[in-house]
Amino acid sequence: MNEALRIVVVAPDLHVADPGDDHAVLQAERSRALRIGLLENNFNLVATLPADVFLSDRLAQLQPDLIIVDAESEARDALEHVVMATRDARRPIVMFTNDEDTSHVKDAVAAGVCAYIVAGLAPHRIRPILDVAMARFQHEQALRAELADARTELKDRKTIDRAKGLLMQRQGLSEKEAYEKLRKTAMDKGLKLAEVAQRMLDVMDLLG
Repeated sequence: MNEALRIVVVAPDLHVADPGDDHAVLQAERSRALRIGLLENNFNLVATLPADVFLSDRLAQLQPDLIIVDAESEARDALEHVVMATRDARRPIVMFTNDEDTSHVKDAVAAGVCAYIVAGLAPHRIRPILDVAMARFQHEQALRAELADARTELKDRKTIDRAKGLLMQRQGLSEKEAYEKLRKTAMDKGLKLAEVAQRMLDVMDLLG
């Protein structure tokens, strides 16, 4: 399954303007090693993109399954671009860095990073890291879906109870009779019970 994963790496350009800049040279070598490691592990590396204002549009076009942020001193800025670009279509994010300053790990995880890896670019480590990141992301998505369902169910129940209360008050029905009337209307119209209840409340509001 992992071979089919479409991966985008968000990283600075591999070109080093000043060969005497040891930090830039080291970062370029590490970034190159990451990309080679992905290819050696048969992952589908679809693009390498800079962390800029166009990132959101590029990700929307490429539709990757997983995003890897490869950054050092500008890690926070790069991560902010990625988070903004994925806010409407969440994707697993893995962050690779050699920066041992872990002060912003908590912010990274809160922003949606599934794995924060310091100096973890040995090729044999890449696959298990991405496997765990995907599994964690899928688990979190399932929890979000369950929470959303629970909230919707609670909201629907409140709407139905309000509609029942109005029917009981205005038509002198028992709770069971009010519920059955709502249920029959929903079946006749092919709608959900909560939809019928909301429509009835909307009409009642209009009529005062």
